[in-house]
Amino acid sequence: MTPPPESALRLGPPESTEPPRDSLTRLDLTRLGALVRHNTLLMLREPGPLLSRLILPLVFLTLLRPLYLAAQGREDGTEQAAVGTLVTFSLLAMSISGSAILTERLGHTWDRLRGTPLHPAELLAGKAVPVFAALLTQQLAILGFAVAAFGLPMPHPLLVLGVLFAWSCTLLGLGALLGVVARSMSELSASYDIGGMLLSSLGGAMVPLAALPGWVAAVAPVSPGYWAVRGLHAALAGDAGAVGAACGVLLGAAAACGSLAAVRLQGQGGRLVAL
Repeated sequence: MTPPPESALRLGPPESTEPPRDSLTRLDLTRLGALVRHNTLLMLREPGPLLSRLILPLVFLTLLRPLYLAAQGREDGTEQAAVGTLVTFSLLAMSISGSAILTERLGHTWDRLRGTPLHPAELLAGKAVPVFAALLTQQLAILGFAVAAFGLPMPHPLLVLGVLFAWSCTLLGLGALLGVVARSMSELSASYDIGGMLLSSLGGAMVPLAALPGWVAAVAPVSPGYWAVRGLHAALAGDAGAVGAACGVLLGAAAACGSLAAVRLQGQGGRLVAL
């Protein structure tokens, strides 16, 4: 007589086939690390946009600084030139964040991502880390150049780093939102070109608000660029309270834009949706 199979002799509910919770955590981190490496490689394979965002601000700062010196004096003029250049060109660098998402959509690789177990938050984080590093590198390069070449005082570097961190988060959120909303590269380009210049101008980056019409100063706080300019000037002056207020607004804007982008990416059951 043939003995019954071993599975038939077991009593009680069947054993769970799900991996342990700590394995799921490691799997998530592994997927995230793979995404970060993949997106970093994609960025380095097409270094043109990144290099232009690193080199053009330094040229712009060098050529226009004499105008600020003539209008505001050496110390204030150098600070205004550095802050204005940083905010303006970092807003234009939103193209790096937005194109990272839009390229996936136009290249029809978005449909492949929809078939993977990736969560929208993982997808955004995998793209955000290398872009965040690029944005922060650009801003540090501008300030470092201003310090080394033009003697910009930097008595409170930790406050400055706090503003740069919050501002980079805001740019990531704005860029991601543009990347999931825009339907073509030309539409994305127009969005960050026009939007970037508008937000920097309203924020008093290129021209101090005191020299602009009164209505500009009244509407300036709606621009994230205003809070970036305000926060950087406060950080250079050592005003921790003003820095905290500016960073709070910037991080709030970053959270709002990032949440909208994540909602746009997420369909029923947390799956990625077609865009």
